[in-house]
Amino acid sequence: MGTAVGGGRAVPRYVQIAEEIIQQIRAGVLKPGDLVPSESELVERYGVSGGTIRKAMVEVRASGLVDTRHGKGSIVKDRPPVRLRSSDRFRASHRRGGKAAYLAESAQSGATAKVSVLYIGPMEAPEDIADRLDVPAGTQVLARRRLYFRNGVPVETASSYLPWDVVKDIPELFAENPGPGGIYARLEDDGHIFAEFVETLTARPAAKAEASELALSPGAPVVHLLRNAVTEAGRVVEVCDTLMAADQFVFEYRIPATD
Repeated sequence: MGTAVGGGRAVPRYVQIAEEIIQQIRAGVLKPGDLVPSESELVERYGVSGGTIRKAMVEVRASGLVDTRHGKGSIVKDRPPVRLRSSDRFRASHRRGGKAAYLAESAQSGATAKVSVLYIGPMEAPEDIADRLDVPAGTQVLARRRLYFRNGVPVETASSYLPWDVVKDIPELFAENPGPGGIYARLEDDGHIFAEFVETLTARPAAKAEASELALSPGAPVVHLLRNAVTEAGRVVEVCDTLMAADQFVFEYRIPATD
């Protein structure tokens, strides 16, 4: 039977099978590190064709809950999500307490965080970054590229771009460790007091190189986030270009209901 009828509409059998496997993972029946049953096992269990099972596994992989490895099959991931509390993560109190945003949110979730610095130095601003910084494309800026880990697993890459005239006299921003509270604390120490952070998010499949860097299955979902750090003077003093493994993050925003 190819479909089942429920709630007035036909549900394809492969979708039903995929939902059952996903539920087994979320309920802990299939635990992190477990192999999802093979195609032949699933064919026998559900009494359907191999084509139906392959379509079901496409849905399971799209959930981000499994890794598919050549010659081994699909393995349940050990990647519980971090909850990002966007109203909280850039609070000045975190910076005063010596915690950069990623370390603060990881601590809230009980995770062990690590940051690997991939590059710090001058570069020409790409056009989209230059637009956000309100400088001509190709203008020299300071770039800081990092790879973030949670419990030993790479979950996020972030590249910060800062205007050269802002950073040239702040030597800590050229160091791998800019000190307690991160780069935002050093910018505020230099008089650049923040008024707001403006974020734009886009969900899409990971490119091949991105999937490799974040240890994801090819085409796994990622969230591309661009953030402007805006001072009280109205200047954007940093643009952060971030790519996150979608299965690692839950975004929570507080939106005022009054003026």
